[in-house]
Amino acid sequence: MNRYVEHIVTKEELDKMQKVELEMLLEVDRICRKYHIQYSIDGGTLLGAVRHKGFIPWDDDVDVIMLRKEYHKFQKACKKELDMKRFFLQDYTTDANYRWGYAKIRRKNTEYIRLGQEHLKQKTGICIDIFVADNVPDNEVLKRIHYAACYCIRKIMYAPLGEVNAEKILLRKWYGILNHIPIDKVFWVRNLIAYHSNRKRTELISHYTFQYPKSCTYGLPRKCFDEFTELEFEGYKFKAFKDYHTYLTMHYGDYMKLPPKEKRVPETKLSTLQLIDVEV
Repeated sequence: MNRYVEHIVTKEELDKMQKVELEMLLEVDRICRKYHIQYSIDGGTLLGAVRHKGFIPWDDDVDVIMLRKEYHKFQKACKKELDMKRFFLQDYTTDANYRWGYAKIRRKNTEYIRLGQEHLKQKTGICIDIFVADNVPDNEVLKRIHYAACYCIRKIMYAPLGEVNAEKILLRKWYGILNHIPIDKVFWVRNLIAYHSNRKRTELISHYTFQYPKSCTYGLPRKCFDEFTELEFEGYKFKAFKDYHTYLTMHYGDYMKLPPKEKRVPETKLSTLQLIDVEV
């Protein structure tokens, strides 16, 4: 059982957190525009732009997505351009203790720890997620093998959490075994799969280490990455899929319909939150 107590985020804290996340999103947008890197706001951020022209009022994170070739350009650009006094680009190449398959921009001088992740040694702080999309094989048999491989990779990456937080003792022991697999080998396999999958264009894309809903189990349309537009978000313009309707429909169904009132709360459970005031 987790001995840490959940920190209940207040409305004032959520507002401050969203301002910090907006500051980071503006930095990502600035770098991408300067170096001609294609990206789209993603997930709840894209939905928020379409439905609310800003944050979903109860949303507590920001998501960005780009193809892997664009992320490689972004990594390179950040070495020259990212404001290192304020931000840190976190992936497995910049933080040896980071286990997730997508990247983050972290805000320095803040603290943000998810409930159940207190024992992880990765760098922390308020963050936005940068999902990296790779191709999914068109062949039905290869598609299923690919999905199974990504599922296994995802479980190995999750192992340090499962070893501590899984409800059943046998499952905790199983995650303990998986946790002995060197994480650098796991990333090597993930990168090898991505390299072979990205050699030719396919119908679907996926960020391999983050599970999609059942409505788009294997991925989302690759064609969405062909054309981009700009959408208003909190008074600023950010890049977005031109065909955001297809993307959001596959992801959320009737995305313009608000959820029940009881679900209009932040999803992330935190044990630690330390904020700063920022100007955006």
